[in-house]
Amino acid sequence: MRVSAKGVGKSYRGAGAEPVRVLEGIDLEAGDGEIVAVVGASGSGKSTLLNILGLLEPLDTGEVWFGPERVSHLPRRAQARVRGRAIGYVFQSFLLIERLTALDNVALAARYVARDQATARREAVEWMERLGVAHRREHFPSQLSGGEQQRVAFCRAVLNRPPLLLADEPTGNLDDEHARVILSELGAQARERGTTVLLVTHRAEAAATADRSVRLVAGRLAPPAGATGPVA
Repeated sequence: MRVSAKGVGKSYRGAGAEPVRVLEGIDLEAGDGEIVAVVGASGSGKSTLLNILGLLEPLDTGEVWFGPERVSHLPRRAQARVRGRAIGYVFQSFLLIERLTALDNVALAARYVARDQATARREAVEWMERLGVAHRREHFPSQLSGGEQQRVAFCRAVLNRPPLLLADEPTGNLDDEHARVILSELGAQARERGTTVLLVTHRAEAAATADRSVRLVAGRLAPPAGATGPVA
């Protein structure tokens, strides 16, 4: 799914009278099956940009498009429906529900789009086997390591085969071996399903797996290396 940000800007109210500008004039496009890494220093606006593209935060200026549909200006309820059918999230903080088992956390994604639960749970187990956490399916998040929680969260994100995957530091809590597994799976989703992947990362090896990288500097996209004009 082609994703476009056009002139996106975002501010937050700071402690003083003036708002704090987090993003300004962001123009970014990612095509079907493309993996785009968003890199930059802490505080440069990477996670905020991902949240806006994922319809989790409203923008102040600009537009976000999914294919031919301008989704940034839809009512919140309509945006929630778009999120359910079109977006898979891999959050840095996992956001697993503590009272649910690992398997129930993965299968929960199917409830948001009214999928058959028996089929969804079978597919959830298959994903957990693929990611090496099926043996932990009946454990609760507090009983899992950080790496196991991240892999469970990844299974939840891909269960509904979303055309867009948003991954915020998906390897930040993983050792090198399991980080390679997650990055390999992100690549497989792009190649095999044509999934568009936007990846926020600090890790050079993670950014190197993307088709291209863009860099945020103080809320603006830096020009590509060797460019002399504004970012297109």
